[in-house]
Amino acid sequence: MRLFPAKIPQFIKRIFPNYVWDFSSKGKTIYLTFDDGPTPEITEWTLDMLKQYNAKATFFCIGNNVAKHPEIFQLLLKEGHSIGNHTQDHVKGWSTSTEKYIDNVIKAETIINKALVNSQYELSLFRPPFGQIKKTQGKALARRGYKVIMWSVVAFDWDNKISRERSLKNVINAASEKNNIIIFHDSVKASRNMTYALPKVLAHFSKKGYTFKAIDA
Repeated sequence: MRLFPAKIPQFIKRIFPNYVWDFSSKGKTIYLTFDDGPTPEITEWTLDMLKQYNAKATFFCIGNNVAKHPEIFQLLLKEGHSIGNHTQDHVKGWSTSTEKYIDNVIKAETIINKALVNSQYELSLFRPPFGQIKKTQGKALARRGYKVIMWSVVAFDWDNKISRERSLKNVINAASEKNNIIIFHDSVKASRNMTYALPKVLAHFSKKGYTFKAIDA
């Protein structure tokens, strides 16, 4: 069951005003985001595609995957992209106690910060897996200095029940100057749809004069 449509309604954003759903921008700017990596081959492919369009993005990384693939994580930093915490094990906020949830966030934080030791980047961005987060969890994250980044447009690239073409249309039809945080996934599950949609999204919005920026930490 999908909790959200491809374009997040304004009333959802108003219900959760403490989370970032989009950015006000005077120019044509899109913020591409990728969840669940780093993933061998898929994340590298994504980086190569972004480079072709001089595009920067934000990668919300699972701590366990950073530990498994530290060399790919370093590529994200080398290419100038932003990094966010996506928990250690991709836990569901609604079915997890706040104490256990924050413990899982801290595990990922420890691994990611260790990988950032030779970098000036400071970890301060967080995205809840599945978009699930309790108010108590959000408050606890804020106390740790995190900014919770949601999204305004979702490709549903992870959903193999929809076609690659539908995944692309989800983004093309919904993204705009006012709805400018797009969520993709650099994961095995999402790779079929993501690798089809991303090049076309980059080409489409580049022709319309958009630039692609990373979210500032």
